[in-house]
Amino acid sequence: MKYIKQLTIILLVSLIAEVMEYLIPLPVSASVYGLALMLTGLILHIIPLHKVEGAADFLVENMSLMFIPPVVGIMACTDELKQMALPLLLACFITTVIIMGVTGRVTQFIVGKRRKK
Repeated sequence: MKYIKQLTIILLVSLIAEVMEYLIPLPVSASVYGLALMLTGLILHIIPLHKVEGAADFLVENMSLMFIPPVVGIMACTDELKQMALPLLLACFITTVIIMGVTGRVTQFIVGKRRKK
């Protein structure tokens, strides 16, 4: 019964996020709204951690099962993906390099600020 209550809280936050995605005209997915809502609720103690911790741990432990449907869908589209392989690999490489560069610069900036203090 404890896990049902915890999962109900998580699903309620997800439902609110879905409604927000529908009502707010921004290109933000419901999952992002849900994560922001859950984080805000946990930080402000609106949602106590012990009220969702067990169900959240269960979901994280079984996360790999959630990837099976997308992987099957990707496997079904291999012909289309072969045609886009080069652009996809190029985009992945370029964005990885950009992310690494930005992360390094931000880290250097933060470390530099701390050294000045």
